[in-house]
Amino acid sequence: MKWAPPANQCFAGNPKVRQAAAVVLFILLLRLPFLNQAVQGDDVNYLGAAQYAQTDPAHPSHYEFVFQGKKVSMRGHPHPPLNAWTQAALLAWSGDISEVRFHCFYIVFSLIAGLSTLSLARRFTTKPLTTTLLACATPAFIVNGMSLESDLPFLAFWLASIALYVKAVDRRSWKILAAAGLAMPLAAMAAFQSLVMVPILLFYLWRNGKDWKPGWAALAVVPATLIAYQLFEKLTSDTLPAEVLAGYFSTYGLQTLTNKLRNAAALTTHAGWMILVPCPGSFLLAAAAVPFAIYLDPNPLFWLFFLLGLRLLLWCWRNRNDFLAAWVLVFFAAALALFFAGSARYLLPIAAPVAMLAVNRSTRAILWPALAIQLLLGLALAKVNYDHWDAYRTIVARHEKDWANKRVWINGEFGLRYYAESAGAVPLVRGQAVYPGHLVVSSQAGMPTAFTTGGGAPAPVATYTVTSSLPLRLFAVNSPSAYSYAAHGFRAFDISRAPIDTVEILGVAERAPTLPFLPMNAPEAGQQIVSGIDRVEDGRYRWMEKKGVLLLKRPPTAMPVRVEFFLPDQSPAREVTLTLDGKEVARRTYSSRGAFSIESEAVMPAGEAAVLAVEVDQTFSVPGDQRVLGMIIVSAGFR
Repeated sequence: MKWAPPANQCFAGNPKVRQAAAVVLFILLLRLPFLNQAVQGDDVNYLGAAQYAQTDPAHPSHYEFVFQGKKVSMRGHPHPPLNAWTQAALLAWSGDISEVRFHCFYIVFSLIAGLSTLSLARRFTTKPLTTTLLACATPAFIVNGMSLESDLPFLAFWLASIALYVKAVDRRSWKILAAAGLAMPLAAMAAFQSLVMVPILLFYLWRNGKDWKPGWAALAVVPATLIAYQLFEKLTSDTLPAEVLAGYFSTYGLQTLTNKLRNAAALTTHAGWMILVPCPGSFLLAAAAVPFAIYLDPNPLFWLFFLLGLRLLLWCWRNRNDFLAAWVLVFFAAALALFFAGSARYLLPIAAPVAMLAVNRSTRAILWPALAIQLLLGLALAKVNYDHWDAYRTIVARHEKDWANKRVWINGEFGLRYYAESAGAVPLVRGQAVYPGHLVVSSQAGMPTAFTTGGGAPAPVATYTVTSSLPLRLFAVNSPSAYSYAAHGFRAFDISRAPIDTVEILGVAERAPTLPFLPMNAPEAGQQIVSGIDRVEDGRYRWMEKKGVLLLKRPPTAMPVRVEFFLPDQSPAREVTLTLDGKEVARRTYSSRGAFSIESEAVMPAGEAAVLAVEVDQTFSVPGDQRVLGMIIVSAGFR
């Protein structure tokens, strides 16, 4: 007689094993078609940190890069370095960055998230498999699951920590609590918002085992991990990452009231379409906000999902003594306080409890059609996302050989930045002078920065329209979709065939200056400004950094060099210096603020073109404005 395992242990007889296998298969089917997903979003920053970690493995967050034309540090990034360490290890093992290899490994995080959700669903629902499939079919999980950002590693260890902690409290198990104690530091090192886990688990412990002392002690793991990381950075580099992050919040104005209100509207919308099953709650109270929502955007892709999201949150508030409802409320409140862009992926940590709440109050006749619709929508959005980022990879590959012996600048962020840099392009710094013979690769959707052409004239070399065969939009030029950020609207996503982005490759041709005296609003100004002077504002003036450089046509006779400028109240500048062709021609100190001019003796340049440099002794910055400002310049030249 052949031996066979007991029926309750074999695959066919154990429903838990079958459920786990179904979840694994479902996730693999979601991920395998997108293994060759191009680098997207902030992937480029994590990959840069992974490359930096090859020489300084203890400090991948010390990686510095150019963002929106200004050099910044990953120490100010809102995520500790777990994700960078993960990619650094993959890079050290594989020897090179490969989209397919990296995405294959990142499937592990999706599997941990899925199986952790299944464990929680067994505790809180009678339909654990359906609940887990519904949570994994969340469009944000499908779309962002193929990103190399920190969202999936964080989600995996967040859900694993909660699932293990809940099981440990229920069973009063030291062993399971120890496993939770291993997952919690990993969640902490993936994202600072891991701290929100503490009040959520505190609520569960208070309701289900407040007399169990080990459960209380375990809640200190996450804050202790984050404090230890901050102290390590302080001791080894004399800088607290939290200080750098706070500084960037101020510099970029990320926590302004406008951004917070946009964030709140977008996150409420995303809560409404996260799980496409009718969630609990009454429409009456939520419906009171519909006129205001329609006023903001009459498109139902905003106001309908905003209503559903508000309805869900109101129900959770009325049932806040329920653990799942409390989980949703606590994390959503933290998301309102911590975040600023209103991205759908921010709410991935509440997809599991929302799915459980929906399943517990729905019938099979509703659940399976809703799951099918949700899955199709998520896959369609993932296809659009794939087309978007793959277009950048294709554009760069088409021109890579032509760029081999040329100076190429990349004026944009995200995936285009990664592929252009891989082909030898250099990030464009704000106010950068791009000289004749150089190329600039620019993306409208990639937050391009201002630059000057160093006395040359830009001319298009090639222009590409980035689009998709499906009429859906997640992240596009001036799109009202708030899927990735709520800068231009609040819709969950958008239905449109408008271009996702326009990528332009510009070549700078040499052109002699045409004006000896240059008003800052003159059409010729853009071609005669070399560096340090920003775009025209109010139709007549430009902000100058510490030093501005211009090209001027030689005057017919010797003339004074004259600069008309304005020192605003907030400017600390006291001294202005003029240099012509490398020789100082005027210097003056000012004791007050206001409109002034500075003028040299009559001079005659030796060449047909003269280089005028205007410099101030001190600069300043304004919160929410990344520029370094010196003074306002109105005109400059021979007069």
